[in-house]
Amino acid sequence: MIGDEPGESDADARRRIARSLSIRAIVPNAITAAALCSGLTGIRFAIAGDFEKSVQAIILAGLLDGIDGRAARLLKAQTRFGAELDSLADSISFGVAPALIVYLWTLRDLPSIGWISALAFTICCVLRLARFNARLDVLDQPHKQAGFLTGVPAPLGAGLAFLPMYLWIVSGRSEFANPIAVSGWMVLIAFLMISNLPTLSWSRLRPPRDIRIGIIALVGLLAAALLTEPWLTLVLITLIYLLLIPVGIVTYARFRRRAAQVEPAASPPPDA
Repeated sequence: MIGDEPGESDADARRRIARSLSIRAIVPNAITAAALCSGLTGIRFAIAGDFEKSVQAIILAGLLDGIDGRAARLLKAQTRFGAELDSLADSISFGVAPALIVYLWTLRDLPSIGWISALAFTICCVLRLARFNARLDVLDQPHKQAGFLTGVPAPLGAGLAFLPMYLWIVSGRSEFANPIAVSGWMVLIAFLMISNLPTLSWSRLRPPRDIRIGIIALVGLLAAALLTEPWLTLVLITLIYLLLIPVGIVTYARFRRRAAQVEPAASPPPDA
């Protein structure tokens, strides 16, 4: 039966799906499909041994993933179909694809432990996405209400997982391709994705007004660096994000302390 919701007939289900695939909704969903294809193409490059292109394909998938949601909000084309498609695409592009790429790169030299660490990364990425979907309609989310994320997002997790490969490409040193060390790194990133650690979101990044012009210039220089020295720049970006994780934890702790101090003052005294 097409109707998969309680009390929903086939005709109602067809109308609901048709609304989800309106002309306006095609644009963000097409971007999501492009991100999915980019992630799968990354696996194809890894099978051929071209690991630089495979990583570039995952990065492109991450950029497209950042665009599709904004396009949906801009076009007012947010649908349940698009949300489900986005999660399914993310699970492949940022869960399955990075794990297979890293496995084909170095983890296959340690078949048992390497494969288990690749599986751990994929499973944790899928669990993170499932947790995100399950909380879409939940109002009581302390991290979200404070403008923080819970754990490391899937696209950023994929980018972090490639750090040993970035270093290997930049330096050419085989030490960065050590399968034991890379296995441990993959498990660590898997834990960060499903953890309850508060991490900074874009809404929390509010630089002072007097340095905002400098930030614009810095972003421009960063784009130029990605074109001229992409792998070294990716190493730098990854390390900066890793340093921001403890910053997010400390910032959230301060926010909670301030909120705890405000609550008693805001609450009315009990009746005598």
